[in-house]
Amino acid sequence: MSEDILKIINELSLYEKILLKDLGENENILPEEIAEKENLNIKSVMSAAGSLSAKNIITVNKDVKENIKLTDAGKDFAEKGLPERRILSVLGHEKKIPMGELAKKSGLDKKDVNIALGWLNRKHWAKINKGVLEITDDGVNSLNTVGDDEKLLKELFSNQSLLKSSLNESSLKAFKDLNQRKNLIKIKKITSHSFELNDLGINIINQGFDIDDFKKEATQLTHDDLKSGAWKSLHYKPYDINAENPKIFPGKVHPLRKIIQKIREIFLDMGFTEADGTYVDSAFWNFDSLFQPQDHAAREMQDTFYLKNPCSCKLPDDEIVKAVAKTHEDGGNTTSTGWGYDWDVDVAKQSVLRTHTTGISTKYLANHEPPLKMFSVGRVFRRETINYKHLPEFHQVEGIVAAPGISFEHLLGILKEFYKKLGFEVRFRPAYFPYTYMSCECEIYLEERDSWIELGGSGMFRPEVLEPLGIDVPVLAFGIGVERLAMITYDISDIRMLYKSDIKWLRDIPIDEGVELDSNY
Repeated sequence: MSEDILKIINELSLYEKILLKDLGENENILPEEIAEKENLNIKSVMSAAGSLSAKNIITVNKDVKENIKLTDAGKDFAEKGLPERRILSVLGHEKKIPMGELAKKSGLDKKDVNIALGWLNRKHWAKINKGVLEITDDGVNSLNTVGDDEKLLKELFSNQSLLKSSLNESSLKAFKDLNQRKNLIKIKKITSHSFELNDLGINIINQGFDIDDFKKEATQLTHDDLKSGAWKSLHYKPYDINAENPKIFPGKVHPLRKIIQKIREIFLDMGFTEADGTYVDSAFWNFDSLFQPQDHAAREMQDTFYLKNPCSCKLPDDEIVKAVAKTHEDGGNTTSTGWGYDWDVDVAKQSVLRTHTTGISTKYLANHEPPLKMFSVGRVFRRETINYKHLPEFHQVEGIVAAPGISFEHLLGILKEFYKKLGFEVRFRPAYFPYTYMSCECEIYLEERDSWIELGGSGMFRPEVLEPLGIDVPVLAFGIGVERLAMITYDISDIRMLYKSDIKWLRDIPIDEGVELDSNY
């Protein structure tokens, strides 16, 4: 006996040897027959078969058949006839029936009448003309002809069930027609297995092995074996230390959460303070405090989620509200001329799901004295059409720095440091944003694509934003879309992947891929 075959035999379990022995006696034996013959659970037989198949000793063949049966509703139609047949029978005598009399004359309820009308039209048996159902020539010809769907219905009723594989071409089409109707047919899948010896399995059987000796092997070491000393005479089953081990998928942080944690870590290391806000906020903080006019397109209902409950929010101190209103109307104490309209306090009180986290920044400025450095990471909501790059909710990073003497140059330096810590080379190009001036967009370089990708916006807050809040020093502001950063980091082209329950994708992402995790979070 060759050493390789001997090694394989020694590593076989008891159930694997039993299955091989029975296959050696009768290669056509079925799993159920082995289970009955050996007094085993069928699951034990299939488990042994799966193990032998993985070792290329046998092949497990799987056959799935579909068994077709009628439901109670299907049996009722088989006995009484399909709804369209029952109406056709009445039409055969009356030729025309007013639509309002169909239920009464056919004995069908309203639901079945509607079903019948659809199939009468599909089969060209009848047509509706000015509220009257009229029989067609095809309908007349079909009065004494049984359709394929009706034949199959009767056959199923007589035989209780049929295998789908036994249907001929016309019966198969009839089955598809019947299956389109809800609750007429139920399909049960019947799975069967058979085994086939591979060359390795044939060689093992030809070499031979003794099951009786194998049954005496110890499968585990007990306390009594150790206490009595019986362990010394036990024969143990050898184990293959080179065998493949099963994959383990430990719990880990979601990729999107990893990105957010890394962003928080970077800003905290740079000396920023984290702030937070509520999902529901007033239009005042979300729009008005940012010098966005009350007739701006972004404030329309097709772009913003407005709430019915609560329908309004409390506004801050009258002093801030009046200063914001004045700035909108005529520029207030700035050199601006404002927007030149009558500011409406009721519009400012409207409740919205925040469309950005910039409202957190203005609220923070209203309640804290410079110098300050603040950032926030939060979920925001916009009425976007869902597609590969847009979702109605996503995450946004917001940051501000307020101090005397700071300039646009400081803003670029902060952003360079932030993107450097994320591992990106960054460049800037001029841009326009409604509530900043000296604005720019940040672009990062992706070496694998040999291209620059826009990733965020930044600028200096306008005086019309700062003066009503009582801020008399320059304020740097910047924002980043977290999902866009995640798509670049994990090389995905569809933003929806970040929110799908795709367990394979989540498992396949290595724990150490992309950004590093901070143990403090």
